[in-house]
Order: sequence, then C-alpha cells, then structure tokens
Amino acid sequence: MADQPADSVLYEVSDGLATITINRPDAMNAMNTAAKVALREALHSAAADTAVRAVLLTATGRAFCVGQDLKEHVGKLDEARESGGGNALSTVKEHYNPIVRALTEMPKPVVAGVNGVAAGAGFGFALACDYRVAADTASFNTSFAGVALTADSGVSWTLPRLIGQSRAADLLFFPRSISARDAHELGIVNKLVPAADLAAEAAVVARALASGPTVAYASLKESLAYGAAHTLSEALEKEDELQTKAGASEDHTIAVQAFLNKEKPKYLGR
Repeated sequence: MADQPADSVLYEVSDGLATITINRPDAMNAMNTAAKVALREALHSAAADTAVRAVLLTATGRAFCVGQDLKEHVGKLDEARESGGGNALSTVKEHYNPIVRALTEMPKPVVAGVNGVAAGAGFGFALACDYRVAADTASFNTSFAGVALTADSGVSWTLPRLIGQSRAADLLFFPRSISARDAHELGIVNKLVPAADLAAEAAVVARALASGPTVAYASLKESLAYGAAHTLSEALEKEDELQTKAGASEDHTIAVQAFLNKEKPKYLGR
C-alpha cells in the first residue's frame, strides 16, 4: 500500500500487519509537529482498520526516536515568551498523550523494533508497545531531567511497572544511556538481536502476532492494563468478563478444533 502523505512517518499494511516507520533519519527521528501528527494519525488508522491485526513500530537510520525536536521546541518557547502567553508544551496533550494512548489501548498487539537510540518521548513510545525487539547497538535514555523537564509519554506509568519504582526513579533522576544488553537484563527489552537482523527479527515477531488470535490478544492487553491498577478481586472479575468474550470468538473454536485434530490453527482474527 502507499505511504502516508507525510513522509516523516511511513505507513504500510501487508497481510494483517501495519508497519509504521518514523522517517526523519537526519534528525535522529526527533519529533517535530508534522511527525507527531503523522504518527498519531497512522496509529489511529491502524487501530480502526479491521484488516490490521498487529502493528510494528520502527524507524529509519541510526535512531529509533530521540524524542522532542528541540530546535522546534526552542522556537515555541521564544514565541510563548514574546506573546506573554501560550504553552510551548501543549504538545504533550495534543500529540504525545494521544500517541501513547493509541499504542496502549489499541485492541491488537504492537511490537517496537528498536533500531537505535530511544530517548525521552521515543523511550516512552517503545515502552508503550506490548513487545520490544531491540538491536544490540540500541540504547535507552529517559532524558527528561537532562533538559529540566519531567516525564511524559507515559514513562512515569510504564517504566516503574517494568523495572520497579526504585530503578525507574534512578533512571529518571539521573538520565544516562542504557545499553540494549542492560535494558534486556532489566526487562525493558523482550528480545535482543544483532543489529543486522533487527528488521527481519522484529517483522517475524510482529507477523506471528498478526496471524494469531486477535480477540485473545486484545483481551490480554486489556487484562494486563486493568490488573496493574486494580485489586485481585477486581482483576478476577475482569478476567471472567474477558474470558467470556474470548471464548465466544471464532478463533477459540478454531483453536480447540485444531488441537483435537492435532493441527496448527489458522486464525481469522475474530
């Protein structure tokens, strides 16, 4: 399929997989307004498209995403000061929050193919995905305190849930580059691969999910998010609700029949 009109973010759908590629390699995939809008709209398109059963978020060049384009940001700070009003960081509400919500709330699995540096909001985007495949040359950095800002892009929610409150506080208060290998040991990265194999390996993971039981995956995403903020009793009730939904899916019937026939199930995604 054709790319999105804004070439700062490329969008392609093939065999149930939407591949969304941040494409500002000369700027290390820093997010200017055009890129943020394009990414937000690409994710909304993938979420709404019933033909899409999984998403792969990746990038071109040597960086995954280094977060906010600071050159553009400086200009907005100057405009705000000169006008005596306005909010140079309104982009959090307008762009970053919707992007993170789209990644976390999408009823289909999202894989991050982290090809290089993931910093600031870029780190947040990777954390908001359901599964992270990283090149062994990639790195991660919270960055925010380094430019006298607090966390955004969901990092205050996602990071401590992955590595614990104490380690998250350490990385946020003392931002520094964490190697892909260290990130894998911490539990930030699910799968570590040689840089040359990143594109192929991330696609294998994403395509496996795209051919899987989509209703069950959506329920798993919802269940994990719900369980992180509710009591055991409430989580059990939610599991009952979601299991009823998954059990009524065509894919569950297909899976049971395939098991009885000792065959590999061919899921329909419904």
